[in-house]
Amino acid sequence: MTLILSHSDVTAVLDRGEVLAAVERAHADLALGTAFVPAPPAMTLGEAAFVPMVAAAESAGAAAVKLLADLPANRERGLPVQRSVIVVTSAADGSCEALIDGRLVTAVRTAAASAVATKHLSRQSSSVLGVIGAGNLAVEHTRAIATVRTLETVLVWSRSAATVDRFRSAIADLGLEVRALDSPEAITRAADVLCTLTPSREPIVHGAWFGAGLHVNAVGAPPRADHREVDGEAMRRSRVVVDSIGTTLTKSGDTLLAIAEGAITQDAVSTELGEVIAGRASGRRDDHDITLFNSVGIGLQDLAAARLLIDKARANGIGTEVDLTS
Repeated sequence: MTLILSHSDVTAVLDRGEVLAAVERAHADLALGTAFVPAPPAMTLGEAAFVPMVAAAESAGAAAVKLLADLPANRERGLPVQRSVIVVTSAADGSCEALIDGRLVTAVRTAAASAVATKHLSRQSSSVLGVIGAGNLAVEHTRAIATVRTLETVLVWSRSAATVDRFRSAIADLGLEVRALDSPEAITRAADVLCTLTPSREPIVHGAWFGAGLHVNAVGAPPRADHREVDGEAMRRSRVVVDSIGTTLTKSGDTLLAIAEGAITQDAVSTELGEVIAGRASGRRDDHDITLFNSVGIGLQDLAAARLLIDKARANGIGTEVDLTS
């Protein structure tokens, strides 16, 4: 039987703390060679891009593919720019275990990966979080990072005051001081941990603004080689850690454009997060280092979250079971 989980089903069973722990383990598994993530191809139809994000993991006993659709024209239609669905296939017998709506999974596992990177790369004393962009990703990132660092203040910038107000309300229960600043530069200069969470095509953050000890999670740019949130100087000044080298070198505009400009070489993006977690590579060396996690997003993160969702949903009778072979 194949389990179908709608957005509301996912919302009912998803536990953010469990996803964070699973994403951390999954990245370590990638470094240890028990999980696999090939570099994803991309297909385009006009302005629409379709990216099949594939992964397999021994710990999950499965392989998965998330088909991500990136459609800029949806912004004019009042629809999400990115949509996705996750298909999970059993490694034991090849059956389709589940079909899962990817909306909430993507947001939560993305924030979880940033929190894991923050745990391993930021200064332990970091207490000021800066978020550039104040939408749902900012909410998820604030919640996730608050579990790995003792935050006191969140600095936020958005082009929309209404979005900042919604952000403030959405994290009110965390008891943090929330201050809206008037520019990405002001946020960058004041933060201990910075998250860039915009679908920018041109750099919205510049490396010239980086102070000693800063940790950056560069997250928001879509997986397109011509989009980036940080400039070449930001990449040059940082110790860069990536989620997957293969994915980064095919899908990250932050990296590819910096290489094309001569700001960095390919060697600058040769450390994966899983290697740092597993103790096979160094991340931050001291409190003066500037570190940057170039987050493109990988199917292994989706698979780790999907395994949790499938098991919990079946244990609680949530979702719809369908016999695809009948």
